[in-house]
Amino acid sequence: MNSYTEREMMAISAGRLIKNGDILFAGTGVSMLAATVAKRIHAPRAVVFFETGGIDPILAELPMAVADPRVMYGTCLNSGLVEAFSIVGHRKLHTIAFLGAAQVDRFGNLNSTCIGDYHRPKVRFSGSGGGCDAASLASGFIVFMQHEKKKFVEKLDYLTSPGWLTGEASRKKAGLVRGGPLAVVTNLGVMKFDEASKAMYLAEYYPSVSPCRIHENTGFEVDLSRAVESAPPSPEELRILRDEVDPQRLILG
Repeated sequence: MNSYTEREMMAISAGRLIKNGDILFAGTGVSMLAATVAKRIHAPRAVVFFETGGIDPILAELPMAVADPRVMYGTCLNSGLVEAFSIVGHRKLHTIAFLGAAQVDRFGNLNSTCIGDYHRPKVRFSGSGGGCDAASLASGFIVFMQHEKKKFVEKLDYLTSPGWLTGEASRKKAGLVRGGPLAVVTNLGVMKFDEASKAMYLAEYYPSVSPCRIHENTGFEVDLSRAVESAPPSPEELRILRDEVDPQRLILG
C-alpha cells in the first residue's frame, strides 16, 4: 500500500467529491490543495476562484493564501471581492465553497468565532470572514476539520455559518433557499448528511481507521451503518499531488 499522510488523504478525498462544471470557492490551506487536486485530477472542467478576485487561474504554483499574487496568474479574469461573492451566490452556477471551522454540530452548522462565552471567550478566532456568506449563498459547501470531540460538538459555542440549522426543512424556512453542507472531510473519514433529517452520518472511513474510532472522537451520536472504507490514494493521485500540485510542500508540509 502507498504511504500517505492524513493531509494528503483529506485533499484527495475532497477532490473526489467534485464534478466537472462545479465552480469552486477555495480558501487557504487544505481547501487550496483540495481545489487544485480536483481541477488537476478529478474534474478538469471545474473552475476554481478566490475571494480576492482571481477567477480560473492556471495554478502553476500553489498559492500560500488567497491574497497570494499567484491566485491572479493566468486567470480568465481578475476581479475583486464584490464580484467573487456575486459568483458564490449566482443562481445559474453550481458553486461549492470549501470552508474550515473550530466547531461543527450534527447539522453542519459552523463556529469560527470563539470558544466559550462570546463576551468572555477562552479563545477568540478571526470570525466569519466570507464563511457565513459562502455557507448561506453557495450551492453547497464542504468543511475541513480535525476529527476530535472538542470540534464535533452537540451544541456550538457560537453559530457563525449556517448549515442545516435544526435539520429537515429548517434551512429553507429560515430563508436560505439553496445550498447547505455537503460533507465534512476530516483526518479520519468523510461525513455526509441524511437527505431527510439532514443529520450527519459517517459515509467513509479511511484505511487503517475504524468506524469505532470515529464514533469515539465525535461529541454526538452519529450513524455508522452506511459507512464504507475509502479507496486509498492511487499512485497517480499521489504523484500529481506531490509533484505538480505542491512540489514545494507549502501546505503538505
